[in-house]
Amino acid sequence: MDTRSSGMSPGLWNSGIDGLSEGLSELIGQHSPSGWKNLLSAARKRGERYFLIRRGVSYGTLKKLRQLPIFREGQYKGGLIAQPENRRVLPNNDLAARTIGIISTLEEGPKVGLEASFDNELAGKNGKVLKQRLTGGDWIIVNNARSVEPVDGNDIVTTINLEFQDIATAALRNQLRKHNADHGCAVLMEVATGDIKAIVNLKRSSEGSYIEAYNYAVGESTEPGSTFKLPALMAVMEDGLADTSDIVDTGNGMVRFYNKVIRDTKEGGYGKLTLKQVFEKSSNVGTSKIINQHYKDNPRAFVDRLYSMHLNRKLDLQIKGEGEPLIRHPGDKLWSGLSLPMMSHGYEVRMTPLQILTFYNAVANDGKMVRPRFVKAVIRNNSIIREFGTEVISGSIASKSTIRKARKMLEGVVEHGTAMNLKDAGYKIAGKTGTAQIAHDNTGYRSGHTIDYQASFVGYFPAEDPLYSCIVVVNSPSSSVYYGNLVAGPVFKEIADKVCSTTFYREFPVPAPDQKVQRIPDTGNGYMADIREVLRKTDAHFETAKVGSWVKTREKGDTVSIVPLELDERLLPDVRGMSLRDALYLLENSGVNVEFTGRGRVRRQSPEHGTRINEGMRVTLLLDV
Repeated sequence: MDTRSSGMSPGLWNSGIDGLSEGLSELIGQHSPSGWKNLLSAARKRGERYFLIRRGVSYGTLKKLRQLPIFREGQYKGGLIAQPENRRVLPNNDLAARTIGIISTLEEGPKVGLEASFDNELAGKNGKVLKQRLTGGDWIIVNNARSVEPVDGNDIVTTINLEFQDIATAALRNQLRKHNADHGCAVLMEVATGDIKAIVNLKRSSEGSYIEAYNYAVGESTEPGSTFKLPALMAVMEDGLADTSDIVDTGNGMVRFYNKVIRDTKEGGYGKLTLKQVFEKSSNVGTSKIINQHYKDNPRAFVDRLYSMHLNRKLDLQIKGEGEPLIRHPGDKLWSGLSLPMMSHGYEVRMTPLQILTFYNAVANDGKMVRPRFVKAVIRNNSIIREFGTEVISGSIASKSTIRKARKMLEGVVEHGTAMNLKDAGYKIAGKTGTAQIAHDNTGYRSGHTIDYQASFVGYFPAEDPLYSCIVVVNSPSSSVYYGNLVAGPVFKEIADKVCSTTFYREFPVPAPDQKVQRIPDTGNGYMADIREVLRKTDAHFETAKVGSWVKTREKGDTVSIVPLELDERLLPDVRGMSLRDALYLLENSGVNVEFTGRGRVRRQSPEHGTRINEGMRVTLLLDV
């Protein structure tokens, strides 16, 4: 503080010193109000220009300091000198880090992700100050009438659900480790809105750990393999050239087109299949024969139909770095007689995981294709200044009849096709497996003496009334297992299971009417008097030891056990299971700043309980819904 700031009048000092001292005692501590008043008065008497109040205060505390008497007159009159220290704070560690864009430090490296895309909104405006160099080389801000205060940037509200993001990250990371894969991604999208609820991109580092290093879901355009069979077979149905009941002879599982032999994975082949079965069993032979038979004399019609379903265009995302889709057209210099049969099962085409997911999401959404959304709003001081609604790319990518057949085919893949391992009694999944050989720039589909594979699964759930669509892609698993249903499918299933469990979509057996069901109220954890009142009003049995004001509850058969919540004023309390009201009371009385997402009871807190409390600490709460 500059206690002798040229704009600070004696009248301002005398009228404001008591209020300033009280505020400093409350915000900074260390001294009583009278103690602060004595220190400041002595410093002013000595004419100190740089009286140190406190190092390392949080930005939230600084904002409160600027509202205190004297200080609120501004730097020139009030004398408050704030020396900034910039730090990156990652309250959720590396969750969605590449998408959010908090990889580089403030001073080094390019901005990425949403941070780069919304840089103009987030950046704010720099201020201007005069600095003086002190003995020893340190610089300090000098009060000056021409100083300009900085302007805070705006905030953005993303669509990401922290709990879903946590679920997807853990599921993908565990599977990548299990198969020692090079990299992978997983994306969870809300069907109706296109909101990206979770997006994970993990790459194996030189140390063997998996880190967010590149946004594969958005930027990596590869040959998708069998997941492309859906648009291929939808094209032939939409053009009225084939139907799901048409018979295709896949023979012994091999078919030759010119010098290329296309094979099915089943030894000896599948023999005769319907078109629907061709899709469910992911027959390369059947798919290529269907597409070649109906389009060999007019390949342009096939490609034009794919184009009409918006498969050849970028999605124009809110985030930078989208990969370019590639679907060749007859007449391109690389088009050949092999192009049709190869394209039919996902080769000679290139798409990003998010582009594939957007197509499948449209099928789940009764044909309506919506643009993936990462950001819902831009806000300033908790007021919305700009909103982003759901954008429709296409009102219908195909007829209702074709969409209906496509959805039945996708359900069949899980019910009795290549993804039967994902079948669940509680809810239905619809989707498609994908296993593609990876083409390398110099060596084609071989890397040395081995072939690298990309395993994928894309679909939606619940199948009857889709709420979420999801894609999982695992690149170059090093074990002998590389099929989409076994490598990517389990990640999809784990995400779907936990999302359904969290959001109460899953159906469980209901007791018969004559069965007696003990109804115990869900009291959670919290304030003892409130919990006891609820239990008494519902006639629930409960047992309690000697407890204080704050408790935890546990079900023991048909009885609720109440145990004390251990509190230490130096450590963060455990507020999981509490109402937001109780959690805020405990945390704010511990001297921390609190942010929360959702409604209901506290499901997760970060940092974890038991963490030592620091001045200016920020705690994030994730609620049930």
